Amino acid sequence: MRNGTPKVAAFRRTLAMLDAVLADGGQSGIAAIARGIGMPVATAHRQVATLVEEGYLARDAARRHIAGPRLIGMLHRLDEKQIVAACAAPVLHRLAAESGTVVQLGTFENDMVTYRVKTGQGAGALFSRVGMQLEAYCSGIGKVLLANLPDDHRRAYLATGPFPALTARTITDPDAIADELERVRAQGFAFDAQEVADGLVCAAVPVMWPDGRVLAAISSSQFGEQVRPPEELLPALSAAARDIERTAFGG
Repeated sequence: MRNGTPKVAAFRRTLAMLDAVLADGGQSGIAAIARGIGMPVATAHRQVATLVEEGYLARDAARRHIAGPRLIGMLHRLDEKQIVAACAAPVLHRLAAESGTVVQLGTFENDMVTYRVKTGQGAGALFSRVGMQLEAYCSGIGKVLLANLPDDHRRAYLATGPFPALTARTITDPDAIADELERVRAQGFAFDAQEVADGLVCAAVPVMWPDGRVLAAISSSQFGEQVRPPEELLPALSAAARDIERTAFGG
């Protein structure tokens, strides 16, 4: 077929109706929503009735249409962090090639950084690997994730210190780490200045969820005798983070 796999127009209209109902948040009737997306009112009523019957929509006590149990159950089965990692991978491959650095994406679980993407020339020489968990307090990614935790969660984490020194430059005192995290949160980026390993420097920035949460961060790392100042990596790194956000969340 010249245009590839044929599309199911009726299914596309149903998805458009489901999206419109959820976006409306129960403020309007089905007829108004249908007119807003250019759909015949009778068709819209049939689609909504089907979505309710199948559990993708439900009616609340005020008979407004809201997300149904089947749709909510699907959302609970999604690993949003892994979804973002999948969306990020091609962006990070491109960034690594253009910058000549090792680029990684990490998330925060059980007070550790989980590395979910790692790419770039020389990546095999860097000790981290996809799926590995490492301490958060001393890495660029870890600092970004810790800085953006809820205050009570961050205080509880810092209360487990003092922390082991991995190099002579590692910040280990909880109060000093707290000050560092305040700076990171205010400026929107973090550096690792040979705090994890001698000769390793990196810059890291957050990936923002639409609701303002920071559940992932990306970093650009260099190691060896000749490295650029990490500040030079920030513009491309920040642009990559925005590309990931647009790919994963739209907008």
